[in-house]
Amino acid sequence: MKKNQSRTKKDKIKKNFLAARMNILFFAVFLLFSALILRLGVLQIVNGEDFTRQLERTEEVVVNASVPRGKIFDRNGKVIVDNKPVNAITYTKTQQTSQKEMMEVASKLSSMIELSADKVTERDIQDYWIRENKKRADEKISDEERALYDEGELSQSDYDKLIRDRITKEELAEITEQEMEILAIYRQMQTGYNLSPQIIKNENVTDEEFAAVSEQLSSLPGVNTTVDWKREYPYGEVLRSVLGSVRSIPENKIEYYLARDYSRNDRVGTSYLELQYEEVLQGQKSKVRTITDKAGNVIDSQLIQQGERGKDLVLSIDIELQKALEQVVEDELRRLKQDYGRNLMDRLFLVMMDPNTGELLAMAGKQYIETDDGPEIQDYNIGTFTSAYEAGSSIKGATVLSGYQDGVIQPGSYLWDEVISIAGSPDKASWYLGDLPISINDHYALERSSNGYMFKIAIKMAGATYVRDEPINIGVNAFTKMRNYFGQFGLGSETGIDLPGESVGYQTNNPADLNPGKLLDLSIGQFDTYTPLQMVQYVSTVINGGNRVAPTIVKEIREPSANNESLGPLVKAMKPRVLNRLDNTQAELDHVKKGFYLSFNGADGTGQDFKGNGYVAGGKTGTAEVVYFGPKYDELYRSKGIAPPETTNSTLVGFAPYDEPEVAFSVMAPWVYPNVANSPLREDVNENLGTAALDVYFDIREKRMNEQSADQEQQVEVTAEEAGEGQ
Repeated sequence: MKKNQSRTKKDKIKKNFLAARMNILFFAVFLLFSALILRLGVLQIVNGEDFTRQLERTEEVVVNASVPRGKIFDRNGKVIVDNKPVNAITYTKTQQTSQKEMMEVASKLSSMIELSADKVTERDIQDYWIRENKKRADEKISDEERALYDEGELSQSDYDKLIRDRITKEELAEITEQEMEILAIYRQMQTGYNLSPQIIKNENVTDEEFAAVSEQLSSLPGVNTTVDWKREYPYGEVLRSVLGSVRSIPENKIEYYLARDYSRNDRVGTSYLELQYEEVLQGQKSKVRTITDKAGNVIDSQLIQQGERGKDLVLSIDIELQKALEQVVEDELRRLKQDYGRNLMDRLFLVMMDPNTGELLAMAGKQYIETDDGPEIQDYNIGTFTSAYEAGSSIKGATVLSGYQDGVIQPGSYLWDEVISIAGSPDKASWYLGDLPISINDHYALERSSNGYMFKIAIKMAGATYVRDEPINIGVNAFTKMRNYFGQFGLGSETGIDLPGESVGYQTNNPADLNPGKLLDLSIGQFDTYTPLQMVQYVSTVINGGNRVAPTIVKEIREPSANNESLGPLVKAMKPRVLNRLDNTQAELDHVKKGFYLSFNGADGTGQDFKGNGYVAGGKTGTAEVVYFGPKYDELYRSKGIAPPETTNSTLVGFAPYDEPEVAFSVMAPWVYPNVANSPLREDVNENLGTAALDVYFDIREKRMNEQSADQEQQVEVTAEEAGEGQ
């Protein structure tokens, strides 16, 4: 019995202990729930609004802010393309902005600024008319068409097109000039992205316009006044066409640039140097992360990337030399056009290059343009590599070296210079040759500019045998063979210049045109066409040891400097790029180089009128008899069914000094005079221009050497004075 009582007592104690533990557990749960309820109350009552706003965040927009482009310097550190700060008026729209609100802002702005409506399209005008004349626009849709639209069988775009097509010219004429200006502003406002500033006007913003808008910003939501930039050219039109243009992204390139993190309203290089080096010049845009709520309100924004203007380019061009040579070319073109009978001539070219590195020192081209206000001389520097012409005898050095490579002649080989009479082809001969043939070597052929010697090389290279008055069997392969040899010099090939739009010249492959007579013409430069740049590359290849070096216009890429004025740290220096090497020995190259010397300095040299100003030069003149197919061909001949006339191109390639060439050059004067024997207009245009060009080059070089010497002397004096003061 005592045992049972003891067990009952233990059970009772155990139950009391469990009950106590349960009570403690319930109390703990109560406390936890109380704390949770209190916390929820704090979150909902105290911080509820903030958390609601955070939960409603829907978008993080990264806004790219444009930065100035990199500058462009010449080889001596002179700025030739800069950025000029200009006043600008911008507009930034949000997701909430309605067309009505934008039109209201555009209307207010139109009373403060003037903006041309040139960019307003017919579609823009039609859409504006529809918005302002909603009832009249709806009346242009028939009941049947509206029923189709309501049933979904007529799309919105087709519905709108029906209205636009039925708006009359008289109805569009109702839009006033003031409304057109509003429309022009509105058009600019809607082209940008949401939250991304869009330029409304940044050209010729007057101080009055800038001040008027600045004073009314509170009533112009989204509008801001700021500072923008535009390209500035301290040397005016010098080298202008080669430098290229910067403008809004062309419509056909939008997708290309958008894929590369550009914005629709960015400006890009659209031609030549600005286009070629767009990625270098564009710079790194500053980026701002903007956070908006569902309603499109900006909650927060922060700078996540600091902007930096584009990297700078240092060109190989000597801008002082370029300026002087452009003036030389322009003066010569003006002088030549004063002579009656030069109605077809309208352009002149001159290119200078370092033959060892390929660095272009100057590329001058001018064109005579007849306008409604009279004739003008305009920049045509791009024509030095985008236009091609028959070069004549200037290319004979390539013919001789090709003969060496092919094994049909050797340095010093003698050939008979005679009248070439091929059945079915007009007779061909050297300009100086009489009735009797003469035996000449390659040096005399280059000195006297023999056609016959080159003809014999071409015939041998074709594997043919010449018999007077008999036909010669050659195939298309003979042209291919010679063109392949010429291509090693850059003739008829891409030169490799770091600019877009290069021409390789014209080569016909029509079998009907590839007859024996034309092969002979090819050997003396009177069949295929070549650019002035190809010509300077060709002569450089001959005199630099046989390396065809790609011409380059950019010498260095540099970081922006701290002071934004001088040259910054070097990023990349362009190295000479050898495209191929001639399969000629140095002895063969030297032999042709000596022939170039004789052409300028020999007793019978065709370029002996070339005058050296304290230096010895070498080179080769050229005269090509051609049929005119220039810009006036359609107007004067084709449209009238008249055969175009024969005319003459005057050309020249050269280098100086002869012993250690530091500059190579080419001259091209297309259609310079009629192809008439003993014409009073048959002057040595090529030599006149070449002589003047080298005079300018060496005068500038001497001036710089004297300045450098004076600076060094001054530095020595300063150092001596400082040393004396120290004692």
